Amino acid sequence: MLFAGGVVMIVVGFQTLIQPLLGLLLLSPALVLRPRPGRLDPELPVLREADAPALFELLHRTADAVGVRRVEAVQFTADFSVDVHHYGLRRKRCLVLGLPLWAAHPPQQRIAAVAQALGRSAPGDVRNGAVVGSALESLTAGSWTMRTGGGRAAAAPRVKTLVWYAEEVDEGSRRFHARGRRVGWLIWLLRKAMTGTARLLLRLTRPTARRALFEADDAAARTASSQATVGALCDRRLEASIGREMHRLVIEKKTLVRAQAPEGAQDDFWKSVAEHAARLREQEDLAESSEPEPSAPESPGGAPASTSHISDTLRLARLAHAPQRPPASRTNSACPSRRWSD
Repeated sequence: MLFAGGVVMIVVGFQTLIQPLLGLLLLSPALVLRPRPGRLDPELPVLREADAPALFELLHRTADAVGVRRVEAVQFTADFSVDVHHYGLRRKRCLVLGLPLWAAHPPQQRIAAVAQALGRSAPGDVRNGAVVGSALESLTAGSWTMRTGGGRAAAAPRVKTLVWYAEEVDEGSRRFHARGRRVGWLIWLLRKAMTGTARLLLRLTRPTARRALFEADDAAARTASSQATVGALCDRRLEASIGREMHRLVIEKKTLVRAQAPEGAQDDFWKSVAEHAARLREQEDLAESSEPEPSAPESPGGAPASTSHISDTLRLARLAHAPQRPPASRTNSACPSRRWSD
């Protein structure tokens, strides 16, 4: 819309001076916000099907059970998360898998987490589509780029009256800062417009995002079992504790263990993370402490009336009241590959 409006103002008002300038001002943010094809993160290791056939066989079975397209690549991160990103002009799919999550989850919960991520990337959620998804990413990036620093502009320097040409320097400084304030106001208006547009898109797409999230939970329950899906949601509370334990283990191995670590040092590391997660489950008894509250207020559409997002409590309540499903796919695999677990 910005690009079309800028071109029209330049072409129609070419004989004038103001309209082409306004058209150029509209074209500038349009070029910044133009949709860009996604790409793989160059800083993360990439795994193809030829590198890990067993892992991709599991991912393909899970994708087929969920009813979505298969992934073409896998990237590993140190985050406690799993997500699906699109890259390239053909919008190929890449599973961004967090090794802490994979190590902490039992086998069936790994399938549930992957099934939820694949289900969220289904075409039913327009926020992941080529149009709305690219617009949200561009608006967010443009709003972040145009931040003016929160009014922390440098004050105009005070020039001593006894300095040669003090009045001319002082007048030029005031003009410069006046122009800078006008440009700052223009950038502020553009940033507010981008932020408002992004919030409007989020509000308009909230029902479809809610429905897609519920469908992803149902697909994970059909694929990995309802119990595993509930466990995967409950284990999200372990993220902070597992992160601290990983930092402690890394410091311990770097400072207390010899530099020449044994061959299975990486396997021992992820095994320690899994044991720590199991101890946390036993201590906190998450399965009983995370019982949904029946008195939570709900809107007619099924979402909490006071929040704009879907809480884990509501998702757990839906899964608890839905028919319990057995697992349709099983796995006993450990870490995806010791080669990629650095």
